Amino acid sequence: MTKFNVLTEGESRVILGKGTESPGTSEFTASEENGTYVCKQCNQALYTSDSKFNSHCGWPSFDDEIDNSVTRVQDADGRRTEIVCSNCKGHLGHVFEGEMMTKKNIRHCVNGISMNFIDGGNELPAVIKEEQKDLSKFETATFGAGCFWCVEVLFQKLKGVESVESGYAGGKLKNPTYKMVCQGNTGSVEVTQIVFDPSIITYEKLADILFHVHDPTTLNQQGADKGTQYRSVIFYHSEEQKASAEKVLKEIDASNLWSNPIITAIEPINNYSKAEDYHQDYYNNNKSTNGYCNAVIGPKVAKFQLKYKNLIKE
Repeated sequence: MTKFNVLTEGESRVILGKGTESPGTSEFTASEENGTYVCKQCNQALYTSDSKFNSHCGWPSFDDEIDNSVTRVQDADGRRTEIVCSNCKGHLGHVFEGEMMTKKNIRHCVNGISMNFIDGGNELPAVIKEEQKDLSKFETATFGAGCFWCVEVLFQKLKGVESVESGYAGGKLKNPTYKMVCQGNTGSVEVTQIVFDPSIITYEKLADILFHVHDPTTLNQQGADKGTQYRSVIFYHSEEQKASAEKVLKEIDASNLWSNPIITAIEPINNYSKAEDYHQDYYNNNKSTNGYCNAVIGPKVAKFQLKYKNLIKE
């Protein structure tokens, strides 16, 4: 795992937890010093003092970023556009357009706590890059089990799981949008794609867990969520996975776990695409502000951690 710069509790709240520092508290807000502003977590250069201006909003403001240094991500509510460091994905703030504050008509409203300032006469620190991982030992599993927000956070917690991604699969289109999928015309399913180490956790174990964390007996429905995008399905990536999924399904169906017959489909992976950035790691990024996370997903997470405590990452 890449070792970025150590953050304080306050820095972590903003950079990792996507919080906001109090207005007027940053030493950079009205600073006119000549130099470069770099990411506090990974040292990547983000802004130069040439693009800085005083917007009187209470936070450091810039009307341009250093090329390829900042990534824009639409907030989950669709109202604002978040900006993150393109290297480490640390939260910076939000970007606004159309305010006519500068000729470029753009304002990057940045939390000062997310940055360090390097004086113009000093050398910039080395950027801490994400370590390249050997993925040859890993396998991929793709499951449809209702809303992907509820599913990804569970599998993220398991030992042997390297990464979890929310996406769409099984539809007529290769890259549908969330809006298109919700309209129910694409045939796409909200899925969770899991990259895992089979020497630590097996595909059969992941499939078995899948049948315990969603209701595989309801057609095109999970709780209050209804539609074909919520159907229960295992998308296999190999014939070996297909055989394992069929074996686990048969065993679960013969047990007393569910009173009704299991209707989970087992299909070859087709037209998979990653969902929009704001869907990724949704629970962890929104649990402090989103009522659905607290009321629906939170209890699922607590129950999951108790049930599978021996399999949870430390």
